[in-house]
Amino acid sequence: MVKETGTKLVAQNKKARHDYTIHQTYEAGIVLQGTEVKSLREGHASLVDSFATVDDGEVWLRQAMIPEYSHGTWTNHSARRTRKLLLNRKEIDRLRRELDASGTTLVPLKLYFKDGYAKVEIGVATGKREYDKRQTLAERDARRETDRALAARRKGRR
Repeated sequence: MVKETGTKLVAQNKKARHDYTIHQTYEAGIVLQGTEVKSLREGHASLVDSFATVDDGEVWLRQAMIPEYSHGTWTNHSARRTRKLLLNRKEIDRLRRELDASGTTLVPLKLYFKDGYAKVEIGVATGKREYDKRQTLAERDARRETDRALAARRKGRR
């Protein structure tokens, strides 16, 4: 049996980076059942509308969609069940302190396999206002235009 190496991205929450300002990120392991792992290895998952909470000293991933395994039997998992995230005690305490500040939340950003283990990247975030979202889009468009202009200038020199 060959051990897996590297990372394989399963799901990414692109909307989270648009809707929230991410202050700090954490990598957490995730507790899964057998058919959930098989479904993830097929590349099926969605982090849209999901969030994480800290309850009784444990971190939980809520509303994450991992659809039922296509070849599963009656032992299949439920698609939107609450899943436990694995973090160190110091990280959980730091998260609890950061979440006590008003307006912060835990948002899952990525779901991936790292060296064969399922991992979730969660971020401590605050919601963006509408004008912040427009400003971010304008900055990205300006950066894209300058990159195009520089590329055209470099291409013209040759």
